[in-house]
Amino acid sequence: MCHVLQIPRSTYYYEAKARDNHKENELTKQVIDIFNSSRKIYGQRKIKEELRKLDWTVSRRRIGRIMKSQGLASKYTVAQYKPTKTTPNESPVGNTLNREFEQQQELKVIVSDLTYVRVLQKWHYICILVDLFNREIIGYSSGPYKNAALVHQAFASVQCDLNQLGLFHTDRGSEFKNKLIDNALLTFGIKRSLSEKGTPYDNAVAEATFKTIKTEFINGRVFESQEELDRELFDFVHWFNNIRIHESLGYLTPIEYKMMKQSSQECNRTL
Repeated sequence: MCHVLQIPRSTYYYEAKARDNHKENELTKQVIDIFNSSRKIYGQRKIKEELRKLDWTVSRRRIGRIMKSQGLASKYTVAQYKPTKTTPNESPVGNTLNREFEQQQELKVIVSDLTYVRVLQKWHYICILVDLFNREIIGYSSGPYKNAALVHQAFASVQCDLNQLGLFHTDRGSEFKNKLIDNALLTFGIKRSLSEKGTPYDNAVAEATFKTIKTEFINGRVFESQEELDRELFDFVHWFNNIRIHESLGYLTPIEYKMMKQSSQECNRTL
């Protein structure tokens, strides 16, 4: 009959399959729940991975249809903009890291950057320290001034022994060139690395992490006080490290990835 009517056989079989409305409604509910629990930032790929963990096998196209029908749009659809450029740090220190962003040892390389956030009618700033081993935010700070003291405060928030840190890599922002920072790095024996001037790709992981922070935490928000920013930043960092899955880590959280690697190393030592 398909041949007589000149229609593809696939069309007949597609129409012949009656959808299970109960199952479809349950899937829609799961997609909505995952989207909302991700703070409205997960797209089709991450939602598909979370559904897989719940024993759902669903295509990205189908997830996209559900998201469109429910009016679910990731925050990543919001346009980004760049802050005003400042005078670069002319230090002779070179790019020791050399874009080796895949590190197999915990705390061997730490990268950092700063970004801005609105607190009432003023700009405040956030500094983070990211471990390239598992993309974990190991230190962070926020305050009204974009200076070396903010970077020093981020180091002070790190929970591990600072003597374990191997290399500290940043761009050439003037806030990273200061006697306060130099003395801290010298005290703990931390080596230094700087991106080449005008080359953001040399600090790509920090840039990507801040794109995530801007999209998922900052955009569209005005904090009422520095205290509120501190409280909300603490909550976001905990979520980023312990709950948010990362595509670059095989859809694991930074803490899950670290525990998996530690377990693997223990097994290898036992063998």
